Amino acid sequence: MAVITVTAENFEEEVLNSKVPVLVDFWASWCGYCRMLAPLVEQVSEEVTDAKFCKLDTDNDPDLADKYDVNSLPTLLVFKNGELVDRSIGFVQKDQIAALVK
Repeated sequence: MAVITVTAENFEEEVLNSKVPVLVDFWASWCGYCRMLAPLVEQVSEEVTDAKFCKLDTDNDPDLADKYDVNSLPTLLVFKNGELVDRSIGFVQKDQIAALVK
């Protein structure tokens, strides 16, 4: 499954109302570690079929970053049944990304 771009407009629908766990990659174009992490999130999204993977540009939606206390990039947040259940801050390896949603 491809990584879905989320914004303030579709965050509730794509993330909070999802029937499956959702990993959201909070990133910014100027963040080098974010650019390194993105292909790994994409790879995991293709391998893990029982979860949804999204990315949110914090420069475009800083209010959502503030709402979820995202102060460092990259940050991965995992939501289940509309609730934030896990968080990873900084660059992580592919297996760590997969473990977050399992």
